[in-house]
Amino acid sequence: MTRGALLAMAGMVCVGSSVAVSTVLVDAPLFTTQALRYLLAAAVLLAMALATGRPLPRPRGAEWAWLAGIATTGLILFNVGVVRGVAHAEPAVIGVAIAAVPLVLAVVGPLAAGRRPTPAVVCGALVVSVGAALVQGGGRTDAAGIGWASLVLATECAFTLLAVPVLVRLGPWAVSLHAVWMGAVGLAVLGLVVEGRGAALTLRADDLLAAAHLALVVTALAFVLWYSAVGRIGAGRAGLFTGVVPVTAAAGGVLLGGAVPGPTVWAGAAVVALGVALGLGGAPTPVENDVVLINKPS
Repeated sequence: MTRGALLAMAGMVCVGSSVAVSTVLVDAPLFTTQALRYLLAAAVLLAMALATGRPLPRPRGAEWAWLAGIATTGLILFNVGVVRGVAHAEPAVIGVAIAAVPLVLAVVGPLAAGRRPTPAVVCGALVVSVGAALVQGGGRTDAAGIGWASLVLATECAFTLLAVPVLVRLGPWAVSLHAVWMGAVGLAVLGLVVEGRGAALTLRADDLLAAAHLALVVTALAFVLWYSAVGRIGAGRAGLFTGVVPVTAAAGGVLLGGAVPGPTVWAGAAVVALGVALGLGGAPTPVENDVVLINKPS
């Protein structure tokens, strides 16, 4: 439980660092940049797995469909939802949608595994979601903005839930690698169609540095940490730590010279911490975990 919690927190801290870095990419071609990001991340994951002797079992049968689902929802549609969403809603609205992820995972994760949600986890997830929403704040939107925010929420949850059936045999490294290269291919196609062949040539040096950070820290490292955590403590408990993302983002903004957050943000951070503590209360029995990783896949 302790190691799984630390892995989940570390993964979400990495993801939270993406907020400040992503501001550099506001004027960059989105799909092309993301395709380069995931391509680099896939290369790094493959190199690190081979260097450290990590098993990379080849997907088979329906596993390809699960992995394609992760790439399509959590990597491609998520990015589309965020981009289209901010055209109809303030960024805080999208952030609040993501803040609901812990509650969805706490309920749907166990149900997908054929068991009842754990009351302590659901309660903690609800508190985490409230705290994360406080950190993000409110914002103006319209009907389309609500729709795009709902898509962002659904795809963010799918990124975790669709991995549960394949984590058992493939493990976190293989799941991360295959989802990432599939996402890179899909985003590259979108980049060619929407942004044109020359989009990559418009990237500046700071765009490439930001994309490298997203590839190495927010993708290669964070994906392995996150899926390792899901394998150890289940999607429901791991989902509690998604509330760490807005807190990390707020802290990162201060470190980069931004304004010190107001009292509401600090209160939200405290509520997130309380929710995580509530959700982790009581060690789970083996049957409570959504998945159990097998060190030597068949």
